[in-house]
Amino acid sequence: MTEARLAAHLWVAAYRARLAQANIPAYVLARGDDTAGAIAVKCAHLDGTAALWMREWDMDSDTRPWVAAVRGPERDIDAAIARQRDRDRDLWVVEIESRDGTTLLDQDGLY
Repeated sequence: MTEARLAAHLWVAAYRARLAQANIPAYVLARGDDTAGAIAVKCAHLDGTAALWMREWDMDSDTRPWVAAVRGPERDIDAAIARQRDRDRDLWVVEIESRDGTTLLDQDGLY
C-alpha cells in the first residue's frame, strides 16, 4: 500500500509539537518547499556526536521508513547536511537535542 504524503510544513509543525510534548528541544535549521520538500532530522547527542535521519524507500513494503543515514562527529553531520542542501534547496532540516538519541521517528503517525 502506498502511503499518503503530508505537506512538508505540516509534518514539520506536527513533529515539533510532538517533540515539545516529550520535552525534546527542536529547531528548524533550514526551511524547504512547503509542500514537497524532503525532510532531514539531525539528532545532536550533546556530546559532540550526532545522527542524521532521512527517509528511504523500502521497496519490499512500499514504505519510506526513517533511517539513520549518517552517524558520527557533529561537524561531519553538519557537513553532510550542507552538501545535501547544496543539491536540494527544498530540503527541510530539523535539529533536535537528545542525549540518548530519542527522535520519536519510530512512533505511529510520524511517517
